[in-house]
Amino acid sequence: MSVETAVAAALFVGVVAYAVLGGADFGSGFFDLTAGGARRGAPLRTLIDHSIGPVWEANHVWLIFVLVTWWTAFPRSFAAAMTTLFLPLLLALLGIVLRGASFAFRKYAETLGQARLFGAVFATSSVLTPFFLGTVAGGIASGRVPAAGQGDPWSSWLNPTSVFGGIIAVGTCAFLAGTFLTADAARHGHEQLAEQLRLRALAVGAVTGVVVFAALIPISRDALTLTDGLTGPAAPLVIVSALAGAATLALLLRRHYRVARFTAVAAVAAVVSGWGLGQYPWILVDQLTIADAAGAPATLRALLVAVGLAAVLVLPALAYLLRLTQSERWTRH
Repeated sequence: MSVETAVAAALFVGVVAYAVLGGADFGSGFFDLTAGGARRGAPLRTLIDHSIGPVWEANHVWLIFVLVTWWTAFPRSFAAAMTTLFLPLLLALLGIVLRGASFAFRKYAETLGQARLFGAVFATSSVLTPFFLGTVAGGIASGRVPAAGQGDPWSSWLNPTSVFGGIIAVGTCAFLAGTFLTADAARHGHEQLAEQLRLRALAVGAVTGVVVFAALIPISRDALTLTDGLTGPAAPLVIVSALAGAATLALLLRRHYRVARFTAVAAVAAVVSGWGLGQYPWILVDQLTIADAAGAPATLRALLVAVGLAAVLVLPALAYLLRLTQSERWTRH
């Protein structure tokens, strides 16, 4: 494996991690948005605060890792994407900032009206942010980001692949969050809330699955290179994703919530990995390959060393944090 391919693989591991961990956080906003009024939605919103409170900010480590690695290792493609897809990227950044601020301010609101306002901003931005990030992925995957940058600021992300990519991102995040929240509610002993979340997660999963299959037709016409990759080298991952998604639905139906979390993670990780493998060896599909976009070899080698150090220093801390949030002590608290 060449050094640029190794760095690209490390970069995409960060993308998968952010899609899974950050996606579960973003998806919780969908359930917050649809929880109902202040009294009716209070138990669910309390569960959401308790579930994502310790980890929502830590998960942005993966986004920072992806952006810094992309910028440092493949600066030409980074500049091209930033000067072409600046509108959805700015909107996603705005959503991340508003989401975090509102999530914090809602806890300290002095009135019910303020709490409702901050809650609405948190929930809405949690839904819109993954949509815009999905449109960015669709713009790159459909070959609408020219290697020289300065692509069309509108058609680069307002196209069939991008729009369906955004919708699928929202649905995937909601399905993942629904599975996790259902397990959390059951672990806390909130059986009625767990049952409500189970039914909603099943509905979201079914709808998302239908949208994914429906999107194959317009995407196959709009993103030929990606389609060839998905039906070729990435086909096994696509099949794994479909099987894992179906298994998650079956486990939710049978109320095996703990196991369902792992199959839901596998489904999301497989579909995102399939997208990455499907567009290999391109970093900007039909425009710029990984090898052509790579920076200086010395920089790439230094990045691999930094990634190794991060794996040793950061991953154990994140794993311990996640373990604590699933512990009996945290559940009782």
